[in-house]
Amino acid sequence: MKEIKIQDKQAYLEENYPFREVPDLSDRKECIHCQQEIIVGEYKVFVDDTGFEFICCPNAPQCSGTLIDWIEKDEWVDDGFEGFG
Repeated sequence: MKEIKIQDKQAYLEENYPFREVPDLSDRKECIHCQQEIIVGEYKVFVDDTGFEFICCPNAPQCSGTLIDWIEKDEWVDDGFEGFG
């Protein structure tokens, strides 16, 4: 995948965000992949070989999280579960 630069991040987010409430660029979330606090407006966009664009964690490509992996800070509950078998 190749990173593409977005000139107007707010407009891009408003046009491509798949959920009802588009977050503000200044909102802080937590990425469940890298477990880091992120600022929404620092997101990156990557395009795959088919032309599909992914809104990714600001820590990409080291982090594989996309916007579906962003939660409100302190929303995730660590119950100690470490997987099946």
